[in-house]
Amino acid sequence: MMFKQGRDPVPVVMRRLVRRMQRAGVPYAVMGGMAVYAHGHERVTNDVDLLLTRAGLAEFRRRFVPKYYEQVPGRPRRFRDKKDKVTVDILVTGLYPGRGEPGPIAFPDPEAVREEIRKIHYINLTTLVQLKLAARRHQDFADVVNLIAVHNLDTSFADRLHPTLRRDYIECLEEKRREDEYTAREE
Repeated sequence: MMFKQGRDPVPVVMRRLVRRMQRAGVPYAVMGGMAVYAHGHERVTNDVDLLLTRAGLAEFRRRFVPKYYEQVPGRPRRFRDKKDKVTVDILVTGLYPGRGEPGPIAFPDPEAVREEIRKIHYINLTTLVQLKLAARRHQDFADVVNLIAVHNLDTSFADRLHPTLRRDYIECLEEKRREDEYTAREE
C-alpha cells in the first residue's frame, strides 16, 4: 500500500489515529513520510510514524490495543491498524533514531517540537531534518535533499542543527546542487 492522495489507506489511517490521540488528550507529533509530505515533498510511504512520550505510548496501548491496533510480534512499538492493515510505528521520547543506538540526538518530547499543519500536529521542519540526518538511512538523506529543494534551504539552516549533523546536512546540500546541475544539462 503506497500513499498517494485522498482515500488511500495510509493517510486515512493517520487521520483516524490522530483523531483518537486528540480525543484521548495524548500529545503526539506525526513523523516520517507523512511529515515529509506535510512539509511539502510529495512522496510515497506505506506506514505511519508517530512520536509519543513513554506515558503516551502506555496510554495508546491501554486505550487502543487490541481494540483498533494489533501488536506486531517481536516489535514492541510496531502496531497494525486492524481495519486497513497499515503499520503504525511509535517513536518514543528519549530513544534514538536509526538503529536505536545511543547518540547525540534522541527523539524529543512531541509537544516541544510539533507544529499544526491542516489541523494535525506534525514534527517541525528543523527537527524533522535533524532526525532524518541522525537516522543515517538512504531514504532519510533523500528526504532531506528534497526538503532542501522544497524550502530553498541553504547553508545557514545548518546553524539550527546539532553540530554532529551539520556535515551530513552540507553533503545533502551538495547533492541537491549536483542534481540541479544534472537536470540543467538534460534540458
